[in-house]
Amino acid sequence: MNGVAKQPQIPDAAYVPEIERDVLGSLLFRGDFLKVASFLREDHFVSDVHRVLFKAIRFAFEQYGSTALPVVLRLIPPDAAVLFAQKTDRSPVSYMTSLSDDSVSGNSGLERAGRAVIEQWARLKAAEVGKMLRDAAHEATAEPKALIQGVAGELDNIAAELRAGPRRKTMYSLDAATQEAVVEIQDAMARGNGLTGHTWGLTDINAATGGIQPGEMAIIGARPSMGKTAFALSVALRSAGAGVGVGFLSLEMGAKKLAMRRLTDIAFDWSIKVPYSDLIKGKVSPQDLESVLAANHDADELPLWIEEQSGLTISDIRVKIDRMSEMAAARRKPLGVLLIDYLQLVRPSARYSGNRVGEIAEISWALREFAREYGVGVIALSQLSRQVESRDDKRPQLSDLRDSGSLEQDADMVAFLYREAYYLEKAKGKDADKEEERLSRLIDAQNELEFIIAKQRNGPTKTVKLFVDIACSAVRNAARL
Repeated sequence: MNGVAKQPQIPDAAYVPEIERDVLGSLLFRGDFLKVASFLREDHFVSDVHRVLFKAIRFAFEQYGSTALPVVLRLIPPDAAVLFAQKTDRSPVSYMTSLSDDSVSGNSGLERAGRAVIEQWARLKAAEVGKMLRDAAHEATAEPKALIQGVAGELDNIAAELRAGPRRKTMYSLDAATQEAVVEIQDAMARGNGLTGHTWGLTDINAATGGIQPGEMAIIGARPSMGKTAFALSVALRSAGAGVGVGFLSLEMGAKKLAMRRLTDIAFDWSIKVPYSDLIKGKVSPQDLESVLAANHDADELPLWIEEQSGLTISDIRVKIDRMSEMAAARRKPLGVLLIDYLQLVRPSARYSGNRVGEIAEISWALREFAREYGVGVIALSQLSRQVESRDDKRPQLSDLRDSGSLEQDADMVAFLYREAYYLEKAKGKDADKEEERLSRLIDAQNELEFIIAKQRNGPTKTVKLFVDIACSAVRNAARL
């Protein structure tokens, strides 16, 4: 063996081994493993020698709370000596000692160095995916759609790795946190309306929640026909009307259909009852349409952007948020609220393919991170499981959240929408008295919508009664109509 260590032999000129050596050396020589523990894994290392070494470092920390060279050395598998000799011309201890020369980041720059490892892995992995696409596309029988979907899945996985790890300030002294908290309290006092966030556009919900909180995620769950889209659109319109930049990711309904729902909502305020189903069929008088369009004069002034593309991935959503943020900033109305209709329609990465619980957990975590990273209030609509229908009392519960308990865990608030009238319309009394009772209750409940707050980190659980006209997509405060 010569005195100079050979770099790990990787058949790619774009690979820079010093990037990996930097983080490994920093960890072995007084580095704090906790700085990279949450996002760096052995499979991010391109070199198989470095993968073995990082795995031993992780194990040393988990078992003994130390990543010092003597501790890690004892955890290197005996058969790894052959690998080290083949790839580096060094024994494990000799190679590990040599890493001190490349540990330029030290402990202070360890997090940045760890991210550089992932960025290099992502760059080389993306190049590999590109080569696979190029080779496959030259096959005369290749199906373009399948090729693109396959590549999109691979790129989503790469992007998911790049997103891992903290990107914002996450550590505060108690004094600094207290000072920022006091500023928020003073701001709330100055507003005098009880809001600590952006308005829901519904006074009773504002009173119960303090508003849509920046940096937090709310899950709004409901069974079909409960009014999820009508509720979300009402929130979007009224929040934007208050000057808040709003992004609406409509994964189920097109932008034109949402615009028609807005028109029926406006008409309702003008005491013109135009059902949505009539509007899309053109069953509206010229006079009523003229009145509705006149009321729609401020549509171009609202800082509200609708994205109607279906099948968005988490990576796609990040791109859309960036674009919406730019447009909102250009209007001097910073993006403050993001609505997703609905969560189960977000296309997952291939990482948990076939494991729906894992897929929903990944989506839920990503949406919560978007809320924190962009400082927006995320409102994600969610379908509920069919088990609701099997109960006598069909008001939703937390256990009804579909496919994953992670939704309850990740969300800062979970609320459900419930319309008793929907079930009364489907039922029929067993006898004349029961039928009369049903019809009487149906009249009373026809325009009732319950907003059931089942979880709230910063407030109590309670039920808020709202007014709803499903046909006109109108949601209002119940006590004020």
